[in-house]
Amino acid sequence: MAFPPDGYTLGDSAEDADEARTTWSAVAHAVLEFEPVTMVVDPHDLVTARRYLSTDIEVVEAPLDDAWMRDIGPTFVFDESGNAGAVDWVFNGWGQQDWAAWGKDSRIGATVASAAGVQLVASPLVNEGGGIHVDGLGTVLLTETVQLDPGRNPTLSKADVETELARTIGATNAIWLPRGLTRDSERYGTRGHVDIVATIPSPGVLLVHSQRNESHPDFAVTRAILAVLADSRDSRGEAWRIIELPAPDVLRDDEGWVDYSYVNHLVVNGGVIACGFGDPGDEVAQRLLGDAYPGRTVRSVDARPLFARGGGIHCITQHQPVSPGSASE
Repeated sequence: MAFPPDGYTLGDSAEDADEARTTWSAVAHAVLEFEPVTMVVDPHDLVTARRYLSTDIEVVEAPLDDAWMRDIGPTFVFDESGNAGAVDWVFNGWGQQDWAAWGKDSRIGATVASAAGVQLVASPLVNEGGGIHVDGLGTVLLTETVQLDPGRNPTLSKADVETELARTIGATNAIWLPRGLTRDSERYGTRGHVDIVATIPSPGVLLVHSQRNESHPDFAVTRAILAVLADSRDSRGEAWRIIELPAPDVLRDDEGWVDYSYVNHLVVNGGVIACGFGDPGDEVAQRLLGDAYPGRTVRSVDARPLFARGGGIHCITQHQPVSPGSASE
């Protein structure tokens, strides 16, 4: 994870900053119940961070622009011999957005790889961890509005992207979704990350965000995405078992339509860290997540302060797997 540094994520007041730091820390401590946590902290924030973080959380110092570790950090992989590596995508502020800064964050992939003691796998592809989901067997979910974004990869075709994903993460079955959710496609969004839209809890199974209220623009968006996924096949050539995760009842906040999504969760050793929204839908989502990840304990953390800043629990975390064959998950 990364501790929120000074910048737009902290907000305009001391109360806003405390809310951000408290929420990032709440996610870290929820994860800590199940597995170790390492937090990248800007050197200017070391004293502040220690007021919020347990001493059980390891701290790595590095300059930061922001704190969305899923996007600025590397994607961990293994080669055919089981050796660990970390794919360092090019990060350019979600497509060179004018409100973003990324000079420091663009170096965090290498920082994390070094701290983890694994080989760095450099990639020229502008991409973020929130823009892909995989099944571990060759399938990758992605969106046309992210990897083909003119602000990210203006000269690349789908074939070019797929070739690079095959080289770096072993993806051989790319499923292109047309777009992401409405709020995430607006000015302060990522332009369509898949990690609030759909994920693969196990081979052959999809968890898909489903907006059931016809007044919300994501009603049409999620219907279109579900149709694409229903026509697709997994890496074994089989139809998916699709489980819809209903969106929370709340439709709007002070800024407009929300993109609250239970798809944006983190799987940890023996557990699932789920987004909560103080909504009746929380209980339904926890049950569905528990069914999708049998044997794991579902922990919910209030994610509204995260979504107000542009993301969720999956967005602020990056998982580092152990070597294949280890007793840990």
